[in-house]
Amino acid sequence: MALGSVTDELEPDSQSSTSSNESIEERCFAAALICLEGHYTDSPAMGPQTNAKVVSMVSRTLEKTHASKEVREALSRNVAIWIWLTRIFAAAIPNLTTRSVGPLASLNDPDKGVTPQESTALIVKNYQGLKDDLQILNKLMHIARNLLVTTEPEVPQDLCAAVHFDQMVYQTIILCVNVTSKGYDGEVLDENSRQRLNEITELYKKILVTSLQQAHNWTAKNDRNKMSFWFDVLFDEDAALDDPQDGLGDGLGFRVDVAKTEVQHWLERNSTMCDTARRLLRDYAENRSQKPPGALAPISPLAWNWLPPGSVKVRADDPEDNDKINPQWKPEETDKFEQDRCYGRVSREVDMWWIKARDANFDDWVVPMPSVEFAQKRTENCKENLVNRYAHQYRAEDQERQGSPQEGVHEADYADEGDQHAPEEYSEEYADDMVEDEDVDDDDSYGEGPMTGLLTEVPNILDPKQIEALHMIVKSCILDAAGSGWTRAGENLQKTRCRMFLALDCGKSLLREMLVFIAVWEKDESSLIFQITSQIVEAIHHSALIPYAWNNLRIPKDIVSPAQTILLRLINYMFRARIKNPPAEENKDQMVAVRLVHFFFITFRSRIVPECVALMNLQAQIRDNAMDPADFPVDNWDMERAKDGLVQFLDFLTTVSDDLEMRNKLIEWEAAYDLLALLKGLEAGVPKKPLVDVPHRSQHRPADPAASASASEHYDVNDPPPPPPPHPNIRETPSAHTFPWAGVKGQILQILAALLQPPSGRSSPGNPTVQAQVVRHNGIVALLNCCTYDDHNRYARERVQLCLKWLMDGCEDANTFLRNLVHNTPAPPSATPAQTTNLRIDGVPGEVRVQVRPAPSEPAMATLNNNGVSGASNPGPVAPARAANAPVPAVPSSSTANGGPQLDNPRSNMRTYLQALDWAQAQM
Repeated sequence: MALGSVTDELEPDSQSSTSSNESIEERCFAAALICLEGHYTDSPAMGPQTNAKVVSMVSRTLEKTHASKEVREALSRNVAIWIWLTRIFAAAIPNLTTRSVGPLASLNDPDKGVTPQESTALIVKNYQGLKDDLQILNKLMHIARNLLVTTEPEVPQDLCAAVHFDQMVYQTIILCVNVTSKGYDGEVLDENSRQRLNEITELYKKILVTSLQQAHNWTAKNDRNKMSFWFDVLFDEDAALDDPQDGLGDGLGFRVDVAKTEVQHWLERNSTMCDTARRLLRDYAENRSQKPPGALAPISPLAWNWLPPGSVKVRADDPEDNDKINPQWKPEETDKFEQDRCYGRVSREVDMWWIKARDANFDDWVVPMPSVEFAQKRTENCKENLVNRYAHQYRAEDQERQGSPQEGVHEADYADEGDQHAPEEYSEEYADDMVEDEDVDDDDSYGEGPMTGLLTEVPNILDPKQIEALHMIVKSCILDAAGSGWTRAGENLQKTRCRMFLALDCGKSLLREMLVFIAVWEKDESSLIFQITSQIVEAIHHSALIPYAWNNLRIPKDIVSPAQTILLRLINYMFRARIKNPPAEENKDQMVAVRLVHFFFITFRSRIVPECVALMNLQAQIRDNAMDPADFPVDNWDMERAKDGLVQFLDFLTTVSDDLEMRNKLIEWEAAYDLLALLKGLEAGVPKKPLVDVPHRSQHRPADPAASASASEHYDVNDPPPPPPPHPNIRETPSAHTFPWAGVKGQILQILAALLQPPSGRSSPGNPTVQAQVVRHNGIVALLNCCTYDDHNRYARERVQLCLKWLMDGCEDANTFLRNLVHNTPAPPSATPAQTTNLRIDGVPGEVRVQVRPAPSEPAMATLNNNGVSGASNPGPVAPARAANAPVPAVPSSSTANGGPQLDNPRSNMRTYLQALDWAQAQM
């Protein structure tokens, strides 16, 4: 087909009319689109010269839509161009599908499905044609994206919806996901074929990115388009066939089919387009529909906007009616559409689900904080049943994401609601230059659960730079700051879409993958993806559904799943921002925040601490030779995940303790018990790591010459040679039962120091409530044991000194305990021989013999004397009638029968304890 003959086929009067009303850019672009539509329908296919001219014209049009506002305005209001674009993609998608993933009939038929190897062969075979077509289609999608960036974006948005180009974008996304998510076997390909396959895959990814950007621009600041897009991507096609109780698996009885019908009715009631779009559509229907590209498809519910009055039944609400309506649910109404119209809101089914899923404490404090006694029983139960529990769940082949909570644990659904000030908005439009995508390797998500929904696979396909549009779509659909306010029925549509997001399996799966994406790519808080995701989490917080999302992200075999860890990290980020910039409605927001902290501390007390302490208890049993290391039920990978979750919880509590009111809540809930329980578990289960590992002499002792001679006598030349020694850079992976939980002690001590510090406005003494809690739970021993250096927790000594400072300041029980401890500690021998050892020092050949010099304890003793502890001039404390092996004293008002840890060797470590106390007293 010759490009110059396109306009010759038009009638003379049509040409003159077109010339007077259309710009040269419109005419040239329309001519190129006519050729492309014929190319994909083979009526006829373009030759090489025509193809080159069409590509050149499309490329110039793309450049002009980037640079010229006037060109964008003209093209965006041309109904014929939108129809041509729709027809081109409608013809191209089946064509590309056949050449990339096999015949269309095989897509929905498992018996006729094409294997990844067959699909790979198809792509390699059709390489050149696919490359040319994908490049031109990507440019067309870029143009369609840019046409939505105008002074009145609602006009091209409505035209795009009227011609159903939004559905072509949706189908393009489906095709790109189907192609790029397949696991191709690259080993069977030669280098040239592998390169071709990778090139086509990258082109599909580029179209996927551009399609997501176009969808974002189409939904921006347009409630109807947001709801239409949400409807397409969240509701399964066969939702009406699902069992109402099985739609979610959350036990809340959400009926997907009913909700789908109600959303459809809302879309029909809100089908009125803007006046400019209606005028353009009516003009096209009356004056241009008899000529190519043909008439507009009369598909409801939008067709009434351009069809003659009376030709179709109109059920849309009057956009001029701004009177408030009171939602009324009429169960006796038999007409479902009228029933939904009277209700006025999007979906009663979604509203009822939210009432069941939200925080049990949403309206009033219904669920109390579990007591310390409950936590103690829960911990003992975990210790007794931990091995059996992992025996049934660990590495099972069929693990279900929705698992019942452990027996004895109350895990209610918690949620919070509030309207916080949203962080700075990001750009709503995409009119930038095309960015060349870098080659990246796909990272599989290590989240678990069913992969449901169109968009769920996208985080496994794109890299952080490419995926930004997806996150921005979700944010613009659910974040309050991106909404348009309240409807006549008093509904916040952003919150309604947020509830739909978590009520439907597709939305929950997408949320999980978006969270895991941050972990897989190790994104920090300064990255755009992290910040947008934090806004999504903030929107979920405003809709009172963070606790529901938390429980949904659970994996039975994990103490904290990777997705939960990232969710808590984002919440922690949100709380830190809140502390730095307090919200305007402080009282309301503070109560919302307290409820959220209440939920997470219940989780911390009833699940996190007991299960972590149970693992530490098994480590302690192995350390004491009471258990076979082979019976340890988890591996290093699971221990790392448990530690990551625990660290994130402690980081969250650290942030919470910086807020005075929140800190008082932690004190009221007796958080000191949980922190001390972890501290005792670490002390019992993990040996301290010295600063320098002193080698055993036996390792460097020369071999016995006689033994060597005897061995050589029995040497047989036919024996196989001994295995080579391991490479010095290769280290054997330590066993899981020796997992050190590095850095956890420092976090615990930092929180304890914050709780022990004096109340606001005072510099002394320490908080008496927390002091009493530490003494009551035998915490002094656990704190003193942290005075010894531990290379697994390098800053623990400095932080425990702060704890001891505030603990001893004004607490008579704590001081009495220390006095008794000093009196009952055995004195060191009067003349201890100097201890020597051999060490290897970098830069010094051989071994160096060093003498270990004990640190003096006189300053510490002087401080203790000032506190009423009698001492003598000698370094050791004087205790009348001291027994040779006096027992460690019990904590006042407490009992050592509670299983608390015993003090590290008093004879060798008392000097270290006293030095720490000396420093702490000096700071008072």
